Amino acid sequence: MSTGWAGLAGVVVLALLAGCSRSELPGKAGEPIPVMLQTDWYAQAEHGGFYQAVATGLYRDAGLDVTINQGGPGAFGTQKVATGQTAFAIGRSDDVLLAVQQGLPLVIVSALMQHDPQALLLHADNPVSSFPELDGKTVMTTPGAAWVRFLEAKFKIRLNIVPLNYGLAQFMADRNFIQQCFITNEPYFVRKNGIEPKTLLISEAGYDPYRVIFTSQKFLREHPDVVLAFVAASARGWHDFLKGENRAAKALIRADNDKMDEAFIDFSVQVMNASRLVAGDPAAGEYIGKLKPERLQAQIKALADVGMLDKPPPLERFASFAFLPPRPPDEK
Repeated sequence: MSTGWAGLAGVVVLALLAGCSRSELPGKAGEPIPVMLQTDWYAQAEHGGFYQAVATGLYRDAGLDVTINQGGPGAFGTQKVATGQTAFAIGRSDDVLLAVQQGLPLVIVSALMQHDPQALLLHADNPVSSFPELDGKTVMTTPGAAWVRFLEAKFKIRLNIVPLNYGLAQFMADRNFIQQCFITNEPYFVRKNGIEPKTLLISEAGYDPYRVIFTSQKFLREHPDVVLAFVAASARGWHDFLKGENRAAKALIRADNDKMDEAFIDFSVQVMNASRLVAGDPAAGEYIGKLKPERLQAQIKALADVGMLDKPPPLERFASFAFLPPRPPDEK
């Protein structure tokens, strides 16, 4: 797509004003169309671009009235999208692919992050410093996680998995404890409590799903203009949140989640920028929102190779490339 952000915004608004979704979606003629986004966790910097688009009116300028519904341990974004309880949700591309295999009519429409912040959290003095050295170690994570199967197969190791409890108490008390984390999140709290951590980023092992925005096949078919508007405004929101003035977005995050403080949000933003999690590597053709068919095909193969995909679906069944945002002007 070669249209710039300003031009794209005009096209989107004209499409919405044409009313091709107005008869099916609630709302009065001439008013912004109400849309819900289900996040995967409580409000945090990793959702900052969406809050930026709300706070600065980017969604409203695109003809949308977006509500952000916070997630948590029981967010169930895939189920909520599939059953029409929410128009959009966010998650990992491998989780969406596995849900599609199970029969859920989902479709990825944009990347949220080019690279996954998922990592393993260890104490700095833990002798484990590479993935092969994890053999026989106990790791607290989500049982059945695809990346566990991938690591075990690639490095010919075996991990002892204990269910994730979403806390840090065991890690803080045991210098040999290992658990999953986001590099944008848990290391901040560990350092704040006087312990120096280190991380093993899962993507560095070769397992690198996108974090994505997805909707249902039905919503995409019936409201393509809304999908285009939402993806475009979200991409602009992410660009501005990471590179521009973001105080209004941070205030909304803190209003939704009083456990957030400004220093924590700033830490997460710094890590997202330094690791290019959202924007990716321009030299590799990556930018905010970009999806590459070859990367998704490689993910299908990786999941099939470890026995998690019985009948790999065709790419077009779970991903659409028709709504991707343009490359930001300052990254060309």
